[in-house]
Amino acid sequence: MPVFKTPFNGYSVKFSPFYENQVAVATAQNFGILGNGRVHVLQLGPTITERAAFDTADGVYDVCWSESHDSLIVAAVADGSLKIYDLSLPTAANPIRSLHEHARECHGVDFNTVRKDSFLSASWDDTVKLWTVDRPASVRTFKEHAYCVYAAAWNPRHADVFASASGDCTARIWDVREPGSTMILPAHEFEILACDWNKYEDCIIATASVDKSIKVWDVRNYRVPLAVLNGHGYAVRKVKFSPHRASMIASCSYDMSVCLWDYMVEDALIGRYDHHTEFAVGVDMSVLVEGLLASTGWDELVYVWQHGTDPRAP
Repeated sequence: MPVFKTPFNGYSVKFSPFYENQVAVATAQNFGILGNGRVHVLQLGPTITERAAFDTADGVYDVCWSESHDSLIVAAVADGSLKIYDLSLPTAANPIRSLHEHARECHGVDFNTVRKDSFLSASWDDTVKLWTVDRPASVRTFKEHAYCVYAAAWNPRHADVFASASGDCTARIWDVREPGSTMILPAHEFEILACDWNKYEDCIIATASVDKSIKVWDVRNYRVPLAVLNGHGYAVRKVKFSPHRASMIASCSYDMSVCLWDYMVEDALIGRYDHHTEFAVGVDMSVLVEGLLASTGWDELVYVWQHGTDPRAP
């Protein structure tokens, strides 16, 4: 499958929920420490071409597609802002909105797949914020974590429920109708960098940590994890449940690999891809094409490939 070279270091990659041949990529200059950022929208085909690109004054750490408008993208920016871009408008007309409330870097964004106008932002200011596309200010701020919040993920079945992953070594479950978190999951003894919900079992969540492990939990009985997935050599940066297979998980790591797991079987590691030559920090699975994967990393490359094939093969 083809590969795309970005000018800056890759941070996040997401398949469009509307078009099987489009992906968005978040990038940051100088490994995200200082410098500019760029959001790429790529068209997949025999080669990968750039449909659009949006420049930012600061690095872009995450990106997500709207679930209600096929042309809208939200980017999480290192200056603490969220930028909303509309692909149906010329580059000069973008971003159509800049939402700046976070006091520190904005590290994660996630769109609600049930209530399709809402999205979350996770920030190094220790908070998660709830937004809707049509409002210039956040709807609510969730502040309980004692350290950076690296990710927030909506439950795919329940419009009001989400999880957050933090450097305070906890994941928290929230219901936006409740005043505080409904559950505190002391999931790891080191920072938790990512979390994601199972797409078929609405009580099952995965957490990924600096401790090199991924843990799978049932929030109804979370004293012991359902599975502990060991195999990465360094911190696990992202974790994603498959939209097509209930027990399949994709992950990427500072060990430069992308791994596929089946947490229901004893030999859980079912695929390992070592195509990146720097930290692998972004991974996604297509909702529209079963088995189609994308990854990006600090080697400034975006790969798109079918599970079971070599990502580097032409």
